[in-house]
Amino acid sequence: MSTSVTVTSLSFAWPDGTAVFQGLDTAFGPGRTGLVGINGSGKSTLLKLIAGDLAPAGGAVRVSGEIGCLPQNITLDTALRVDEALGIAAQRAALHAIEAGDAAEEHFETVGDDWDVEERALATLGELGLGHVGLDRRIGEVSGGESVLLRLAALLLRRPDVLLLDEPTNNLDIYARKRLYEAVAAWPGVMVVVSHDRELLELVDQIADLRSGKITWYGGNFSAYEETLATEQEAAERMVRVAGADLKKQRRELVDAQVKLARRKRYGQKMWDQKREPKIIMGARKRAAQESAGKHRILHEEKLAAAKERLDEAVEAVRDDDVIRVDLPYTAVPPGREVLTLRDLELAYGARVAGGFDLRGPERIALLGRNGAGKTTLLRTIAGELQPVSGEARAHVPMRFLPQRLDVLDDERTVAENVARFAPGATDNRIRARLARFLFRGGRADQQAATLSGGERFRAALAALMLAEPAPQLLMLDEPTNNLDMASVRQLTTALESYEGALIVAGHDVPFLESIGITRWLLLDGELREITGNDHLGEATA
Repeated sequence: MSTSVTVTSLSFAWPDGTAVFQGLDTAFGPGRTGLVGINGSGKSTLLKLIAGDLAPAGGAVRVSGEIGCLPQNITLDTALRVDEALGIAAQRAALHAIEAGDAAEEHFETVGDDWDVEERALATLGELGLGHVGLDRRIGEVSGGESVLLRLAALLLRRPDVLLLDEPTNNLDIYARKRLYEAVAAWPGVMVVVSHDRELLELVDQIADLRSGKITWYGGNFSAYEETLATEQEAAERMVRVAGADLKKQRRELVDAQVKLARRKRYGQKMWDQKREPKIIMGARKRAAQESAGKHRILHEEKLAAAKERLDEAVEAVRDDDVIRVDLPYTAVPPGREVLTLRDLELAYGARVAGGFDLRGPERIALLGRNGAGKTTLLRTIAGELQPVSGEARAHVPMRFLPQRLDVLDDERTVAENVARFAPGATDNRIRARLARFLFRGGRADQQAATLSGGERFRAALAALMLAEPAPQLLMLDEPTNNLDMASVRQLTTALESYEGALIVAGHDVPFLESIGITRWLLLDGELREITGNDHLGEATA
């Protein structure tokens, strides 16, 4: 069939009455589709409706064939064996029984036609970089990233007709991401992937942009989508300018018409008062003038209303592209100034910085490495949250550390109150003026931290650290783009472009790291070492 997923008049609302979809019509056909949109637009909800995990309030979802779904939050029973997680334990047991001479009929029924299931499972694990994971190992013995790939391996073995992936690269290290990219690129069926990972979205065949409960389709990968969107936005902004000019013109013409009609009315009244013509004739002229004036006024009012409507439509077509603006001169670090010193450092969980490492001036460091290599431990040691086993980690300038958990915020306080904790000497007006640069304007600064969305929470945490006193001249970020939508990533990129201090970012999102002007690439793999030039991706994934 040419179409595998058909959505017709789909409606869905949360228990509190918040509508997510109202009469959505769309279809997902063969190929890889990237489903994009801001946080909260309903991407994950739509995948759950397609998978049958949620029931629509109205409309229907029809799927041709079997569905496989990789959810955003994966939990696997740590006591399970790998073959159980892959869903092949029964077939494998039957095969082994037959090989041992047990010719019971139920064993052959269990195996069916899948006599090479064990070989296929091992081959699939190998393709995903899990060749070292045996089928008899327990899930509790593998890492979080490996458990995500195991769940993907189980789906690949099932060979579903439709594969749904929800933020599959979240929390995957750069090695696991590379394996997942390869699996996505080789997928022969229908795939719908929700992701903010640019590198993954470069592999799709089309983009479905979910906005305000509706989907707009764009052919090609994410780069093609961005180019088309930029062209559309330029046209939309031109339309706003044209519609705005037309509105001003219609307002002027309405005023001119009202002045003209007022003059005619005064002239008519003067003629009436002077009684220069018979009363019946003057009465007829007055009625005709009033009727003409009414039509004239209505015509201009209709033109003005139409101009307002065109302007509203034009404004609606322009996307809100607010950016974070950071102008903090006290964060600037002069070139060559000593910022951080690491000497013969051994971390709590075994990683080492042999000899010495120095960070000077406004350098921008990318810290790469496998999950579990010790990147977070190193950052927490530099921040003073962990003590090293031996050696020295010393910052020579004010610094701040933003962890993955964003737990620098007090959920019981408002955004403004959280910032005030880090800048106790700042006035409320000064705090609010600064928060406006982070898009917390007016009442948004009074939102309680616990009520913020993922992107808002990140902006609030970043604001609290960057507006702290003293101003941070060394900023350390741990996996900052995890769970951020594209708009939030763009806002973060803009903020870091204008930050003038030194920067250390631990992450696996190479396109993001390249976009913020990294000057040195470090790989933590047992020991910390520098990698150079275009080798950073190749070495880190070797």
